Amino acid sequence: MPGGRVARVAIDSPLPQLDQLFDYAVPEALADRAVQGAAVRVPLRSGGRLARGWIVELADESDFDGRLSEIDEVTTLVPVLAPEVWALARRVADRAAGSASDVLRLAIPSRYVRAEKAWVKEHPPAAEPSAAPEATDAPGEPDALDQAVAQRARIALQALPGVEMLSGGATVGRWAVTLATAAAHVLAQGETTIVAVPDHRDLAQLEHALRDVVPEERITRVDAGQTGAARYRGFLDCLDGTARVIIGNRSAAYAPATRLGLIALWDDGDPLFAEPLSPGVHARDAALVRQEQSGAALVFAAHARSTEVQRLVGLGWCRQVEPERLARPRVVVDEAGSDPGTARIPSAAWRAARDASREGPVLLQVARPGYAAALACARCGSPATCAACGGGLEQRGPRAAPTCRVCGTHANGFRCAECEGDRLRMVSVGSERTAEELGRAFPGTRVIVSDGERPLTEVGSEPALVIATRGAEPVAAGGYRAVLLLDGERMLLREALRVSEDCVRWWADAAALAADDAPVHLVGVRGRIATALATWQLARWAEEELAARRELRFPPAVRVATVKARGPVLERPVAEVRALGDGVDVLGPVPVDDGLERVVVRMDYGRAQAVAASLRASMIRVATERRRPVQGQPVRRPPTLRVRFDDQEAFG
Repeated sequence: MPGGRVARVAIDSPLPQLDQLFDYAVPEALADRAVQGAAVRVPLRSGGRLARGWIVELADESDFDGRLSEIDEVTTLVPVLAPEVWALARRVADRAAGSASDVLRLAIPSRYVRAEKAWVKEHPPAAEPSAAPEATDAPGEPDALDQAVAQRARIALQALPGVEMLSGGATVGRWAVTLATAAAHVLAQGETTIVAVPDHRDLAQLEHALRDVVPEERITRVDAGQTGAARYRGFLDCLDGTARVIIGNRSAAYAPATRLGLIALWDDGDPLFAEPLSPGVHARDAALVRQEQSGAALVFAAHARSTEVQRLVGLGWCRQVEPERLARPRVVVDEAGSDPGTARIPSAAWRAARDASREGPVLLQVARPGYAAALACARCGSPATCAACGGGLEQRGPRAAPTCRVCGTHANGFRCAECEGDRLRMVSVGSERTAEELGRAFPGTRVIVSDGERPLTEVGSEPALVIATRGAEPVAAGGYRAVLLLDGERMLLREALRVSEDCVRWWADAAALAADDAPVHLVGVRGRIATALATWQLARWAEEELAARRELRFPPAVRVATVKARGPVLERPVAEVRALGDGVDVLGPVPVDDGLERVVVRMDYGRAQAVAASLRASMIRVATERRRPVQGQPVRRPPTLRVRFDDQEAFG
C-alpha cells in the first residue's frame, strides 16, 4: 500500500487532552488518497462521533496493540497540511501552552470544493518531481538590505519615510517599495518570500509596489479581505512548489512555502498582528520560530521599532539595517497645544496648514472618530454620564441629542450629578466635528474625512484637508504638503502598558506620509517622546523604553502568561508554577469576570518553556477530571482553566 498502512492524525478539537497524534488504519479504498497532509474525517470512540483532522505521518505499523479504527473519509483532493506548517504549528502551540489544531485552523482556510476542483484540473499530478522554478530578473543592483537577506540574516530595518509614485501611477509608502524590491531579489534566486502586513491599506500599497518589479502571476494573496473561495485558491497556489511572493495579514506567517528565502513583517508593533483566537500566538513569534526552522532571512521593518524587536537587537539576535539615504521628516514640536485653555491648533501649525493647503493635500490626524466623543457638564466640568447605566455621553452629530456610549439611551433632560447643571460642553472633539470646524475656517477648500466608518486608502494631489483618525490615514499622491498630529495629549492619557509605544508608531507612520521637506507639526506633546519624533531617533527611544520596562519586569523584558480559573481550581497550577524556582514570579490573584480569578505569571525567557509545559499539564488535568453527579444536588459546572501567553492586557 503506498505510504504505509497506518495514518497518524492530528484531531481538530479544542480539548487539550486530544492534542496528540492518534493512529488510524488506512482502508484499502482510501489508500491512494490518504496521503501525508490530507484532511480527513475519523471516528472518535465517544458516541460514535466523527471528527475532522489531518494526516501528519504515515507508517507501516502502530505501537497500539489493539484493533485500530479506520479513517472514515478523505475530505480534500490535495494534501493541505504541508510538513513545514505542521512543524511550525506544533512548535508555536507548545510555546504558548496551546493546541496545534487551534493553530492549524488559522493556517488552513476553509475548503471550497469548486475552487479546489478547478485548481486540481489546472494542476494535474506530475509523473516526476517538479524541477526548481525558473528564476526571474531582479530589479537593479542589490543594496545593503538585499545583501543581508542573501546572507540569511535576521534584520531590524529602519524603514525610509516618504512616498513614491510607481510606474503605473499609484503612490505608495517607500517601505512598500523597499520590501517589494527585496522580495524580487529573493524571487530571482528561485525562492519564495512571505510578507505579512497589518491591514488592507498596507496590503494594497505592497501589492502595487510588487507589480512594478514582480510578474503578477508570481504574487499570491492570502488574507481575510478576500472571498472565501479566493483565499482558498491562493492557499492552494502556495502548495504547488512554485517560487512566489506570498502577501497577507497575520495568518500569512503560516502559508506553505517549500523553498522559503525571506519572511518579512511590516510594522510588527501593530496590534492587528496579535491573534485574538487561542492560543493567541503573535505573528512576530510565528515568524521567529519559522525562521529558525527554515533558515530563511527574516526582516522586521518599521518606521518606529517595537520594543520586542529592540530586545532582539540588544541581544545581537537581529542586525540593524538603515537605508543608505535616511531622509528624516521635518518634525516641529508645538507644545502650546498641551496647555489648558489654548487653541487646539497652535498658530504655527495653523499657518503651515493654511499655506500648504494652497498647494496640495494636508493631513490632520485626530484621536477619535465621530462628532463629540466625550461630553462634560458646562458648569463644573464633571464627565457627563448616563442616568440609566452610568456610561459616558457622546454627541454623534451637530444637531443630534446626547446619547450614552454604552446603552444608547438619549439624554435629552441631562442633569449633572455633581452640580445639577443642565448644559453640556464638548471635551473630546472627533473627526466629524474637526471637519466641520475646518470647513468654516478654510472656505473653498475640500474637506475629506477618513475613519473607521468611511475608510479611504488614497487621495489625489489636489488641495484638500484630510481629517483622519490614527491608523486610517490615506496615502496622498506625491505626499502630503503638511501633516498636523493633533490630540497628542489625549492619546497619551490612555491607561495601557504600550500607550507610549503605540503613540510613537501612530505619529511616525503619519509623518512618513509627508512629502519630502514638508512640515510635520506634533501638537500638545512634550518630553522625550517629542524629542524622539523631532530628531527621528526612534530606535534610541525604543531602547530607552525597553530599559524602563526591564527595571519593572514588564514585557517584553520578560514573558508573561495570564491564568484564569475559579479559586480552588487556580491553587494547584499556581503552586506548581511557583515551584519552578528562580526566574518565575506570580502576581495576584485578582477577581475578573464570570466569578473567575486571574493571576499573572512573569518569567525569564529561559524559564518560559517549563512554565508552558506546567500550565499545559494543568489544563489537561482539569479537562479530564471526572465529575460524577451527586443525587439530589444540582449539576456542577465543569471547572475552567484558561491560559494565555504574552497577554499584555493584564498590565492595562
